[in-house]
Amino acid sequence: MASKEKQGNGKEERQVQVGQDSELTQTTVGWGDPLEKRRIKMEMNNGIATVVLDNPDRMNIFDSSVLQEFDEIIDDIVKNEGTKVVLLTSNSLKGFTAGADITEMASHDPEEAKRFSELGHRIARRLERDVPPVVVALKGFVLGGGLEFACACDLRVASEDCIFSQPEIDIGVIPGWGGTQRLAKVVGIAKAREMIYTGARVDAYQALEIGLVNHVVPREELDSVAQAYAKGLSSKSRRALMAAKRSIRMSLEMDYEDGLDYETKEWASLFGTHDQKEGMKAFLEKRKPKFED
Repeated sequence: MASKEKQGNGKEERQVQVGQDSELTQTTVGWGDPLEKRRIKMEMNNGIATVVLDNPDRMNIFDSSVLQEFDEIIDDIVKNEGTKVVLLTSNSLKGFTAGADITEMASHDPEEAKRFSELGHRIARRLERDVPPVVVALKGFVLGGGLEFACACDLRVASEDCIFSQPEIDIGVIPGWGGTQRLAKVVGIAKAREMIYTGARVDAYQALEIGLVNHVVPREELDSVAQAYAKGLSSKSRRALMAAKRSIRMSLEMDYEDGLDYETKEWASLFGTHDQKEGMKAFLEKRKPKFED
């Protein structure tokens, strides 16, 4: 890893090498000041919780305080039972996120590093377990912890200019927010080993080929395609979406027979609900169902 810091006029410029042969520059303006704005924003609309990483001056890197903001955003989503789908996106032109904050991590001792890892794991687990299906719109750089969070999402839509990497090996560590586990489950253990051992970059179409993303679209179409995807899911039954999400997750956490038993319990639990009755009645009457909000 190569780094360079320069002080002047309240600005700090830091160059961080994220691959083997090129550098990504991030500029921080007045970062030591008290928080004057949220760096993650959310709005609720028609069953869709749109979560925006909104710290473009630092390319949406995650320090402890940003992770705490993310945790609070997830709390708000969980409390809102009208949310049927989460759309996670970025306000940075350079990319989705450059991952975890190396400046913060550089001074960590083992105990501090453990707490930082546990906080990142908490966010990823909550994306996996606590909220309705998450559609993530990925563009430009998707690095380190950003890729780890993307792997915790349910559906990944990428722009053609996406660059994916787990570059932690180049700074003397390994992924610390679930990358060694989720990436292997998403792309297979052989490809995960290659990406984590070498820090190699994967472009958008390679990512599509190995199953890392669901769709690749031109950058100018990314937002509209991701929003359309989220809108489609928001027309479904929230109760059924959550049951489906839990059951699919159990395929990764249980053995085969236990997973089938779990599916049966989830399936049976939906019978007698408004959405099950309405969905089947609408099918028989050849009309669109009107699920509960």
